[in-house]
Amino acid sequence: MSERIGKHIAIYGKGGIGKSTTTSNISAALSEAGYKVIQIGCDPKSDSTNTLRGNNYLPTVLDSLRGGDKTRLDEISATGFNGVLCIESGGPVPGVGCAGRGINAAVTLLDELKLFEEFTPDFTLYDVLGDVVCGGFAVPIRDGITDRAYVVSSSDFMAIYAANNLFKAINKYAPSGGAKLGGVIGNGLSAGYSNSILDDFANRTGTKVVGYIPRSLVVSQSELYGKTVIEANPKSEHADIYRNLAKHIAESDDLVIPHPLGVSDLRDWARDWGDKIYNMETGVVNAFEAI
Repeated sequence: MSERIGKHIAIYGKGGIGKSTTTSNISAALSEAGYKVIQIGCDPKSDSTNTLRGNNYLPTVLDSLRGGDKTRLDEISATGFNGVLCIESGGPVPGVGCAGRGINAAVTLLDELKLFEEFTPDFTLYDVLGDVVCGGFAVPIRDGITDRAYVVSSSDFMAIYAANNLFKAINKYAPSGGAKLGGVIGNGLSAGYSNSILDDFANRTGTKVVGYIPRSLVVSQSELYGKTVIEANPKSEHADIYRNLAKHIAESDDLVIPHPLGVSDLRDWARDWGDKIYNMETGVVNAFEAI
């Protein structure tokens, strides 16, 4: 493994939670702040960097390797918004092979191509699917590729369930040199109690929420333009939310080993919150007492 230059950060999250949107906007905000940034999509869908490069086609690492010819860096990368270097690991032919193989292949090839020595990034962000039980998806936090991870989650149970599973992986690998946790990023939050649910989960697992991103049409509109919010709506409230989140990630070295909840404890915790929300909605008890 070649020398890791700059900070290497894995961002995980359940499929459909807005992980790629969040990662791309963080990359754009870091670049806007003057940092050199690489974003590596580690999802078989190969759509992590779409909004950074205007939805233009980009061959994946696995596509290139399947071609058989010697691969050049310029064949599997594209310069996106404000100089962010975009790479997609890709996945296997549908129905064949392990989706996590793309991550292993990408890391190996990028080392061989001396990507980090050539580009000298300040930050490299790995956008990783977080709800698939496969060893390949643990590579960024297991094998010393990254030194920190963040998890994107809403207040929905399945998103928190996926986050808790990631905490189990970090708890297993961090003591032997794997990545530690930088925190939880709340995304797509809408209900008034959403922040409280995430805060409580983070508190019970020994971590914290480092940013709250409300649901907004600004995000959807920007993506329809094939752009990040930072590029399409730079003066919006959401652009500033992403900038503040990027600033925290750039400056904070507050990393922890989380303490995941057991399956029974997690379900009991979820039921308790279900009761609180029911009481809030029906007015059975005072909403503030319920929290």
